[in-house]
Amino acid sequence: MSTADIDDVVVIGGGHNGLVAAAYVAQAGLRVRVIERDTVLGGAVSTVERFPGYRVDRGSSAHLMIRHTPILDELDLSRFGLRYIDCDPWAFAPDPDGGDALVFFADLDRTCTNIERVCGPDDAAAYREFIRVWTPRAQAVMRAFITPATLDRFGRAFGGLYRTATTARRGIIGARAGAMSSMAQDMMLSGDALLDRWFDSPRLKAALSWFGAQSGPPMTAPGTAPMVGFAALMHKIPPGRAVGGSGALTTALLNRLDADGAIVESGCAASLLQRDPAGWRITLADGSRRRARRVIAACHINATLDLLGDVAPRDVARWRRQIVVGNGIGMAVRLGTTALPDYPGLPADLPPHGVHSGLGLLVTDRAHLNAAHADAIAGLLPRRPALVAMSFSALDPTLAPVNRQQINLWAQWHPYRLSEQLRAAGQSWRTLAETAADGILTEFDRHAPGIASAVEHRYIQTPADLESELALPAGNIMHVEMSIDQMFMWRPHPDLAGHRIPGVADLFLAGASTHPGGGVTGASGRIAAHAALTRVRGTRHRLRGH
Repeated sequence: MSTADIDDVVVIGGGHNGLVAAAYVAQAGLRVRVIERDTVLGGAVSTVERFPGYRVDRGSSAHLMIRHTPILDELDLSRFGLRYIDCDPWAFAPDPDGGDALVFFADLDRTCTNIERVCGPDDAAAYREFIRVWTPRAQAVMRAFITPATLDRFGRAFGGLYRTATTARRGIIGARAGAMSSMAQDMMLSGDALLDRWFDSPRLKAALSWFGAQSGPPMTAPGTAPMVGFAALMHKIPPGRAVGGSGALTTALLNRLDADGAIVESGCAASLLQRDPAGWRITLADGSRRRARRVIAACHINATLDLLGDVAPRDVARWRRQIVVGNGIGMAVRLGTTALPDYPGLPADLPPHGVHSGLGLLVTDRAHLNAAHADAIAGLLPRRPALVAMSFSALDPTLAPVNRQQINLWAQWHPYRLSEQLRAAGQSWRTLAETAADGILTEFDRHAPGIASAVEHRYIQTPADLESELALPAGNIMHVEMSIDQMFMWRPHPDLAGHRIPGVADLFLAGASTHPGGGVTGASGRIAAHAALTRVRGTRHRLRGH
C-alpha cells in the first residue's frame, strides 16, 4: 500500500461529534476519512421517513447547546444549507387542572409577565434575578464545555465571575473569596435545592426542575444545579429547530466534508485497530482495511476500548468497571397526527405557531418526577411517565404531509434493565413496548385532552431500541451517566478525560462519552480535532476559545 493510500486522519463514528471533528480536520487541508457502521449518518442527530411523507428525528429534536458554541460559524455551516428557526416560546408547562399555563419566551420581560400572572409577583421578581445571576454562570459552563477539561481551563472559564458577584465591594479580597465560595456551593447543589432557594411556586419549580432533568440525573442529585441554571441562556439564544429536521445539521456537515474532499463511508463498521509503521491500520467488519496516521474515535468509549485489541492498556478492565453507563434514561414515541395538541390555559398573546415551537414540560409537580425516577430505579415502567412534547411541524411544515402534524414525545425515566420480577414473568422490552407507549400517550392526553384520538401513526423507541438502532449501550442517549462524578475532568474516567488513552499514541477520543458529554454540542468533536491538528503540526493548534 502506497503513502497515497494513507489518510492523515480516520474518524471512527459518523455521529455529529465525529462529523464535526472530521470537518475541522478537513477544513485544515488534511486528508480525512469517516467510517460509520450505520447506513444513516449522524447517529442520534438524524432524520428519516418513519411514516409516508413524515420526516421524523431518530434522536435529538431541539438543539439547545450548539448555537452557544462557535462551531456553526467556524465551519460556516449556514453556507452549506443549515438554517435554524428560533424556538420561541422555548418552553411551556400547561396545568392539567385547567389553570393558566406557564410559558417561557426568549424575551425575559414577557416571561416574567407570564410568571407573575401564574405564580405571583414575588416569583416573577425572583425569576428575573435568577436569570441575572445565572446567565454569566451558564456562559462560563459553556466556555468550559468547548475547551479541554483541565483545572486551569476550568478556572479560566469561570474567571472574573467573582467581580460580577462583588461589584459593590470591589477590591475587598475577603468579599471576593466569599462570593467565589458561594458560587461554588451553588454549583454543587442539587437542582431542586437551588430551586427551593429561589422560588415558592411548586409549578415553577416543577417546570424548571424538568427542564434541568433532560440530561438524565434527577434534580435531587448533587451537582445538578447548573443544569437548571442553563435555562438562563435560553433568554440569550433559545433552542433552535433545524429546518428539515435535526438531521439537517448532519446534512450540512456532510456537505462541508464533501466540499473539502473528505471521504465518508457508511454501512461499514470498524472491528479492529492495530499499530502500523505509518500509524494505524483499521480493519472493517467486511475484512477490508484502511490506514491512517491518526485516528479520532467518536464512538462510545466501550466500543473504542473493544477496538484496541493487542494495543489495549492493561487498565482497560479497571476503566470499564469504573465508567458508569447506567440503566438507560428514557424512551421516545414519534407520532403522526391529524392535529396539533390543544393545551389548556394558554395565554392569548402567542405567535401564530402558538407554543408549539417550545419544549412541552408535561409534569404536574416534582413528586411526579421523583416517582417516575423511583420506578425506573426499581426496574419498572413509570406509573406516570414524565414527558417532553415537541410539535415542530407547526414551525416547519416540511416535516409532515398537508393537514398532518409530527410530534415527538420523550419520556423519562424508563429503565433498560427491567426488574427481576418482570423478567421472571417473561416480560422484556419486546413485550412491553406497546404497553409503555400506551402509558405515554395516556399521559400526553392528560395534558392535551383529545390528542390521543388524533394519532394515526406511532413509532416506538424503547431503551433496547435505542441501543440496537443508535449503538447506545443500555439505551443511554448520553453514552455514560451525566452525574457530577463523570463530568468535566472526570468524564468518562479521570484517566481518559484528556480525550486520549494513556500509552496509546495518535488516538484521540470524541463523542458523548467524553467531555462535555451528551446533547447536541459538537464540542467534543471540536476538542478532539484541535488535539489531532496540534499533533499533526507539531505546535499548538489554536481554535477560538482555547
